[in-house]
Amino acid sequence: MFRLYNQSGSGRPDPVFELKYRDKLKKLCPLIMGQNVTGDLDATPLVFHNQYYKDLVSGRRFLNSYQTLVTYPQTRIYVEQFSSDQTEFFKAFVKGMIKMGDLQFEQPGEVRRNCRVVNRRPVNTHRKVIT
Repeated sequence: MFRLYNQSGSGRPDPVFELKYRDKLKKLCPLIMGQNVTGDLDATPLVFHNQYYKDLVSGRRFLNSYQTLVTYPQTRIYVEQFSSDQTEFFKAFVKGMIKMGDLQFEQPGEVRRNCRVVNRRPVNTHRKVIT
């Protein structure tokens, strides 16, 4: 919420927000509220495509870490490429998934059933993760 109401202690919203997107987030997360609110990190969460990268370039970034992807020169080039070329995004995604699927195990690790919470009981204690 600090990006909406107090970016870097300024008392103002993050200036990189696209205005309509900022207004949408303010409706979702009013300044005074007593509950946790979740929102989609992607404008179209049920469709697999490069819209996430298009949104980054357009200033519709939900998390502060997304801002870093655009402002950091080493990652901005990928954001720009993937936002303008969905085929390249798909190719890079496939390569990344293959690498992640080829992880070798050495130390005890855990794959979460739900990424938001730690598993109540271990999923598989026989595998070890190499980092």
